[in-house]
Amino acid sequence: MNVHNAEIVISAVSPKQYPESQLPEIALAGRSNVGKSSFINTLINRKNLARTSGKPGKTQTLNFYLIEDALHFVDVPGYGYAKVSKTERAKWGKMIETYITQREQLRAVVSLIDLRHPPTQDDIQMYEFLKYYDLPVIIVATKADKIPRGKWNKHESVIKKALNFDKQDDFIIFSSETKEGKEAAWTAIEKFL
Repeated sequence: MNVHNAEIVISAVSPKQYPESQLPEIALAGRSNVGKSSFINTLINRKNLARTSGKPGKTQTLNFYLIEDALHFVDVPGYGYAKVSKTERAKWGKMIETYITQREQLRAVVSLIDLRHPPTQDDIQMYEFLKYYDLPVIIVATKADKIPRGKWNKHESVIKKALNFDKQDDFIIFSSETKEGKEAAWTAIEKFL
């Protein structure tokens, strides 16, 4: 998709704040600082519509981005950030669970995982959660530019094995720095629109 128009519509914490449109939604999930905001910015050809931060835990709401008046990206809070209180993490968890399990407009979830490392227990639990609810998942392995291309297949295998990866899901190696995987990501997303 060639994106010319993108804007943040609302930051929501409960269903009554969700946009009322019937546009399809693609949720973006991943641990803190995995590159969700950079992924959004790369796909929409913008530098900072989605705010990036070196500080984990910046996203604390469901951020709805309207893309080309055709769909919403929904950036959910990152998981696995230890410096947030258990109460706050539980609140985020409930907010994410409510959105993912109840939102009719949700078509698929892009689950971002750092290609450089084996999936965390949180990554595995998120994937299992999404599969339990029979949601289509697009795994995007981020930060590919940080490791040599010759090691990508090995890292991909480690991730797929740890997740017990479903071959019906898409797996995309991605870099916001080099734009590697940008077209493949759009191709995977567009299947659900």
